[in-house]
Amino acid sequence: MNERIRAPQVRLVGADGQQIGIVSIQEAMRRARELDLDLVEVAPQANPPVCRIMDYGKFKYERDVRQKEARKKQSRVEVKEMKMRPKIDPHDYATKKGHIERFLNQGARVKVTIMFRGREMAHTELGRKLLDRLTADLSELATVDAYPKLDGRNMVMVLAPLKRPPVRGAGKDGEQSAPEQAEEPTVVALPPTADESAKG
Repeated sequence: MNERIRAPQVRLVGADGQQIGIVSIQEAMRRARELDLDLVEVAPQANPPVCRIMDYGKFKYERDVRQKEARKKQSRVEVKEMKMRPKIDPHDYATKKGHIERFLNQGARVKVTIMFRGREMAHTELGRKLLDRLTADLSELATVDAYPKLDGRNMVMVLAPLKRPPVRGAGKDGEQSAPEQAEEPTVVALPPTADESAKG
């Protein structure tokens, strides 16, 4: 910016965005000073570098405001992980399913990992059946974001919370609006298992 620009010539863009053309750095600086603005190098890789006459302080402030707004709009989706064994006890399954339901209700995505040990690797279909069962049990809360796949000795699936419609507010007389008829739960069609793909 300004005196820090080292190029002897620059391609100058005016404060209004008009292309002025190639001028000496001295001429560019003179034009910027006449307008009480800054000379800012916007494309240093170009030959010659491209410089623009602007109010750098105002430009920087507006850029920071835009970046702050963009960060606010970014939805920070947390990813939780739940690990299971293919031969999980029914009580443990219910407990872990309850944790997953809580994560989904909080708006988090859930990575479900089935861990295989030793000879269990020969029966990965058990892990797939467990994930299919979990998907069916949670069909009213979640959709499959990443379908089950083997990752080393683990089988991984990612669930994402369903976007729920906004809750209907109270009517004019203060009474709650009549609830709408419940929709049918979403049925998620899963791709064939690794064993089925191998047979095909």
